[in-house]
Amino acid sequence: MPGKKAMIVISKGKSTRSYGYLARTEEQFKLAGIETVVFDKVEPNPLKSTVMAGGSFAKENSCDFIVALGGGSCIDAAKAIAVMASNGGDYWDYVFGETGKGKAMEHKPLPVRAITTTAGTGSETDPRAVVTHEENHERIGLGNDDMFPVLAVVDPELMTSVPPKFTAYQGFDALFHSVEGYVSKVANLMSDMYAITAIENVSRNLAKAVKDGKDIDAREKVAFGNTLSGVVETVGLCTSQHSLEHAMSAFHQELPHGAGLIMNRKAYFTHLIDKHVCDDRFVQMTKAMGMGDATEPMDFIKMLVKLQEDCGVANLKMSDYGITPEEFETMAKNAKDTMGFLFTCDRSEISVEESAAIYKKSYK
Repeated sequence: MPGKKAMIVISKGKSTRSYGYLARTEEQFKLAGIETVVFDKVEPNPLKSTVMAGGSFAKENSCDFIVALGGGSCIDAAKAIAVMASNGGDYWDYVFGETGKGKAMEHKPLPVRAITTTAGTGSETDPRAVVTHEENHERIGLGNDDMFPVLAVVDPELMTSVPPKFTAYQGFDALFHSVEGYVSKVANLMSDMYAITAIENVSRNLAKAVKDGKDIDAREKVAFGNTLSGVVETVGLCTSQHSLEHAMSAFHQELPHGAGLIMNRKAYFTHLIDKHVCDDRFVQMTKAMGMGDATEPMDFIKMLVKLQEDCGVANLKMSDYGITPEEFETMAKNAKDTMGFLFTCDRSEISVEESAAIYKKSYK
């Protein structure tokens, strides 16, 4: 038995309830004789204050395990809440990077079961939780082997209700996890196997899922690629592109993570291509995306731009989320200070100045 009482973590929005996902989940636990309580406070890009509130809620209700029902933000929040449900102090006591204290956890987190309703972060298959310290503008991932979900439910039927715009944002997040993993200097035989398969499945089916959310075949293949991308993050690692986006959303809470990645994608990967760090890998990814006769690394950029156009997200603007050029250096420094370990995964070191230049080239 997993325990007698479950805490179900959902978002602040209405979709989990309105589409019946919460009711279905509660009914299954009722049939199994397990009591449930619901924590419905999670926002996009989950905040430390929410994690702390969730940890207290789990303790007050004597919960035995946690169920994440939702997208990447819910699953990340659930993992972090599981840490605080078992440990004292402040969540940032256990975080590594910038103002985090990097303390060891005294107790294992509560077990987490993840039911994903989106295909974006792969958080259902990796051990990390990305949380924002809203006061310090720090967005940092924390993870260890005890933070893996003990069970992941990946059902594309639960994803058919995601609107086109967010289907695109989430799909590109899944794609970039594997793209970054494939060009990372810590890439290996296993991460390559998962990454190239994920790139093929996401890139060739995302536009279909955006165009017709009820296309269950497209949803299934994007979900499959997303799950594999979560594994890529585990057996390999992402690169500094994710650090650069985390800094953007650390200062601009309303910026969807996937949208931020889309904004800086062309300048970031062109920077790597100009360094000729792994020309052959860019060609291989381009072929996986459907250009079988690709010969040049820049063919990858052509395919990436085409996919973004096909998904209707090629013209996203930083300025629409309040980002200004005056912030570039601050965000670049923040990216390296808070998520510097991903910079160590780059095949060619990217400086703070180069990071600021990538923001500048991406700006609209």
